[in-house]
Amino acid sequence: MDSKLQKIAILSSLAAILVVTLAVLFTNLDTAPPRVPAEKETETETEENGQQVNIGQIGDDLKAFEYDDSFFDPELNSVLEAAKDMSNRLSLVVTSVEKDLRIQVVDNEGVPVSGSSFFVELARLAENEGELGGQAPSGQDGSYKDLDKDGVIYIGDLEAGEYSVKLAPISGYKVPVSRTRVRVKDKVEYLAIEDISLLIKTEDEVDAAAEDSGVRDALADADKTEMTDLKAFSGKTKAGIDVSKWNGDIDWDKVKNAGVEFAIVRAGYRGSVTGSLVQDIYFEDNMKGAAVSGIPVGVYFFTQATNEVEAVEEASAVLSWVREYDITYPIFIDTEGAGGNGRADGLGIDMRTLVCEAFCRTIENAGYQAGVYASRNWYNNNLHTQRLEDYYIWLAEYRSAPLYQGYYRMWQYSSKGRIDGIDGNVDMNIMYE
Repeated sequence: MDSKLQKIAILSSLAAILVVTLAVLFTNLDTAPPRVPAEKETETETEENGQQVNIGQIGDDLKAFEYDDSFFDPELNSVLEAAKDMSNRLSLVVTSVEKDLRIQVVDNEGVPVSGSSFFVELARLAENEGELGGQAPSGQDGSYKDLDKDGVIYIGDLEAGEYSVKLAPISGYKVPVSRTRVRVKDKVEYLAIEDISLLIKTEDEVDAAAEDSGVRDALADADKTEMTDLKAFSGKTKAGIDVSKWNGDIDWDKVKNAGVEFAIVRAGYRGSVTGSLVQDIYFEDNMKGAAVSGIPVGVYFFTQATNEVEAVEEASAVLSWVREYDITYPIFIDTEGAGGNGRADGLGIDMRTLVCEAFCRTIENAGYQAGVYASRNWYNNNLHTQRLEDYYIWLAEYRSAPLYQGYYRMWQYSSKGRIDGIDGNVDMNIMYE
């Protein structure tokens, strides 16, 4: 925050306090008791006939501040001073997933502070001691800078153990006096990151055209037998759709009346270029619309995670978004390519499988069902599918009968479906009960 914005924030705080004060003044203008002269500021007074009468309790005068010359003096008023003090006070939020630290510089409201080059000092704590001991691990000098000025400093490849972090002084801000202690975890624990909201961006904050660039591998494998209407297959099956921002506004009542029995809603995606976590701009509308129409839902997230840590971040973002909704169907990780230039397009089979496992384990540890979405070719060539079959396998294969030989629980049989309530094409699915 530059000095200009800092001044604006302080003046805004002062103005807000002044408005509240004036509101109290005018509210009590007609009803407040008359001011008691200083010489009569006692609880009772004796009249000439010897009787005592009550003239008002000390402190009853709600207009007393009018007679206090120092009330509106910002140099003397403690309330105004406190407001100014909080407007530029910083703190640190520090988390570890696996042999790493993510340090976030936030203001007094917990919002990341961007636009400044923050420095932090990292020190290893001596074993079984509360005092600082030694230096940062070999090859690291213990001092780290927020190079892109986004309020986040990430430090990877740390040795597991206890550390302390201190924010270096910076002009215009009040920084914590004490060090922040944190434990660097040795192995990923597949638990949701509580402060994940600090890593989430809106589409207005990213180049959505470049970041949201998933390419459907299943399209290249489709044949002319692809079905386009909602099918009622025999046996214990449910007919459903999956939707995202690409489907636009949806009339969910019409969708329900058309025979749709469930919907899988895209929660969001990780950017193919920067790796930003972004919520689908239609996620909330679709979740609320489906709920009002009585259509049970699951969700999916398009991954571009390059390791297990990032997969846990993705799962954590989704978990933070679905808290207020009733999720009946699984939460899926959508693993596809991004045109060859995506940050995760070059992953090997081992790491890509670990990413899917980490996402699903984090989802299940939060109490939800988890699953993996991919095309037939993707399962065959880019994943150790047998390691994922404890989760819901969602197969994308656009033909009248899938050729995939592995186990799956849901089949996306068309990307060209048509249904009342949705303009244009929509994905069609069958869930096998």
